[in-house]
Amino acid sequence: MTSSESDAEMRVLAWDSPEWDDARRAWNLAVDQRPEAIVIADSARAVAQAVNHARDKGLRVAVQGTGHGASPMGPLDGTLLLRTDRMRGAEIDADARVARIQAGTPWLEVVEPAARHGLAPLVGSAADVGAVGYTLSGGLSLIGRRFGLAAHAIGAAEVVTADGALVRADEESNPELLWALRGGGGNLGAVTVLEVSLVPLSEVYAGILWYPFDRASDVLHAWAELTREGPPDELTTIGRLLQLPPLEEIPEPVRGKSFAIVEVIHCGDPAETNTLLEPLRALGPVMDTLRPTPMPELGKLHMDPEHPVPGVGDGLLLESLPPESVDALVAAAGPGSGSPLLSVEVRQLGGALARPRPDHAALASAAGEYGLYGVGIAATPEMAGACAAHLEAVSEALSPWKAPRMVANFAETRRDPASLWGEEAHARLCMLKRRLDPDDMFRSNHPVLPAEA
Repeated sequence: MTSSESDAEMRVLAWDSPEWDDARRAWNLAVDQRPEAIVIADSARAVAQAVNHARDKGLRVAVQGTGHGASPMGPLDGTLLLRTDRMRGAEIDADARVARIQAGTPWLEVVEPAARHGLAPLVGSAADVGAVGYTLSGGLSLIGRRFGLAAHAIGAAEVVTADGALVRADEESNPELLWALRGGGGNLGAVTVLEVSLVPLSEVYAGILWYPFDRASDVLHAWAELTREGPPDELTTIGRLLQLPPLEEIPEPVRGKSFAIVEVIHCGDPAETNTLLEPLRALGPVMDTLRPTPMPELGKLHMDPEHPVPGVGDGLLLESLPPESVDALVAAAGPGSGSPLLSVEVRQLGGALARPRPDHAALASAAGEYGLYGVGIAATPEMAGACAAHLEAVSEALSPWKAPRMVANFAETRRDPASLWGEEAHARLCMLKRRLDPDDMFRSNHPVLPAEA
């Protein structure tokens, strides 16, 4: 194809379209997406037309909303990139505590209307991440220790299948597909709508304890001890090594500086939080930003970039975090390590995230007590190579405590599919994939079938 076509609500772009480069762009600018064609969809009807168009042209389909999580996808040769970012909006049913979310909606556009009713979705750490893709991949929310995986909150979905049909999946209609969508990823069809349960929560007690970078060992040991003492499920904490670049968009007090920090999110009484944090505050943070935080503001806590940037990142789950693992982390990514990574974080999981629900969802639980994720800026190929090498070094340093399973939200490289879902759930997903999509039309960043190119 060498020109732009239109078919009712479906717009097909080819390489000579003036919109081509913007439309093919992933959130991670280091990912160079070069599909065969691009469809800009603004309705479920347009999505169905795009799937039929791809089948007629002998193309596969990769669905993207905000463009996050594109790194593991691989080359898009012979693939139609289906962009849903114009399908935006969330309808809140306050009485039922349900949000009906369109395919391309970022989390902030769900959080804000829900908050007007004193409700909250199980949002992640970045408000601009697409709600649908995040949830289909599992959804490790900052309030997940209290309320569980975001995928488990899916009550229904509307999906365009490989034959171009729009179907509804709920407990009465297509319950097996509903099971698969709860953490099974986007490999079974093009989701046009998700309906998710909301929780009664208007604010949390949240903020960051900031320490000098050279105190990293003391801070992370004290933080890890707090996590091992069985904190309440209402409390989520993140130990993090942060090396901030000298960019203008970063606040002047921290711009170009390095820190060891502890992020705190508590869905409970601030007095209880303050008691739990006494050992950390005794270390003398240089800044302490904890305060009651409305849910729409929580997405700023983690300081994720608010616009597309080039980066290299990856993660893993940890079964435990004994003192020697903290030593290994600091040696690999802390002061004196020579690490080029912008951030290396360890997030306590457990709580409701770890309580398995295999009959409810393809992703039964987050099968690790901690999630580790590192990322660096990749403005040049040399920077990308240095970051990738150091991510490997961090992973190797923590390998004695690595969990055998993973959650797709933290995986920026391809993984053994069984490691994402477990052998039984993976086998069940494969059976459903072969029934719904026998020609393997739909691609995803973490495919169900391991043979996908």
